[in-house]
Amino acid sequence: MTRAATAVLLSLGTAVFVALLAWQGVGAVASALAAAGWGLALVAAFHVVPLLIDAAAIRVLFARHSRFVDAVCSRWVGESVNSLLPAGQLGGPVLVARHLSQRGIPMPRAAAAITVSTTMQALAQIVFALLGLAAFAAVASARPGDTAHGVQVAALVGSTVLGLAIVAFCIAQRRGLFGGFVRIASKVFGKRDASALTARADAIDNHVRRLYCQRGRVGATFALSLVGWIVGTGEVWLALYFLGHPVSWLAALLLESAGQAIRGAAFAIPGSLGAQEGGYLLLAPLVGLPPDAGLALSLAKRARELALGLPGIAYLHWSERRWRRRANRSRGNAAFELSGRRQRGHIV
Repeated sequence: MTRAATAVLLSLGTAVFVALLAWQGVGAVASALAAAGWGLALVAAFHVVPLLIDAAAIRVLFARHSRFVDAVCSRWVGESVNSLLPAGQLGGPVLVARHLSQRGIPMPRAAAAITVSTTMQALAQIVFALLGLAAFAAVASARPGDTAHGVQVAALVGSTVLGLAIVAFCIAQRRGLFGGFVRIASKVFGKRDASALTARADAIDNHVRRLYCQRGRVGATFALSLVGWIVGTGEVWLALYFLGHPVSWLAALLLESAGQAIRGAAFAIPGSLGAQEGGYLLLAPLVGLPPDAGLALSLAKRARELALGLPGIAYLHWSERRWRRRANRSRGNAAFELSGRRQRGHIV
């Protein structure tokens, strides 16, 4: 996606966000958030649990070749970038792979693992959305009407869009996603000698194919990702409790699964700004909540993204600088050693 398209989508999302906030009343939403108080800090703290589960879903693909703390930090970095930076949903996985490669995992293996884990996470999200639709069937029977029908359509559309994207992504992986992209890019931009880059891309494709042959690890990644989505329901339950609108676990499951499906369908919009807020406004009446409570829930999630995302971005900046210093020092030592060898050879 070009920078211009990203800027346009971000502007549209911001406009929708502001419009929805004005429509529901800034005062009512602010009062709900103020009532939650320090409870929002507990919501942010709880999010660490699904984050750890998602990190385990990544690490299982590396077996003994990585530390769990590295997987946790890389997952934290990727989620922070996806939430707060205008990079869509592609910037996060790229930085996760880069972060892991800086911790000693070869880039082809890291990129392949993140590609597979991202695919399995998206597939688990579809299953999670189907669980939400089952919850929807239970709740909607008690609350029939146009809103219920609209929620069902929105959740189905979101799941369908995400499902089609996953199918296309899987087909591309089987046919050599990275190598094909490099070859097309070299033709479009007229790069004559891209053999080294093509070789690295083909290496990633080979690692992806090998990972898919290890069905046990891939299945474990999918299972852990699904558990992470389900555990994430607790964040909605806690947020609404502290906002003064407690709901049942079934209602929280509906809100989280359908909301994530709608957000997933809007993956091209940075942070799904506006789409998430509209989704929760649509979902709130279905579980007996006023619309302003749905908007307050969305803003509570945004607050959690800021609480964990800003330190994540700061950590990413510090980690990059630290890695560059080490790389420069290593190159300097290697050059010094080579120079010494040449001088000794000259003297001899």
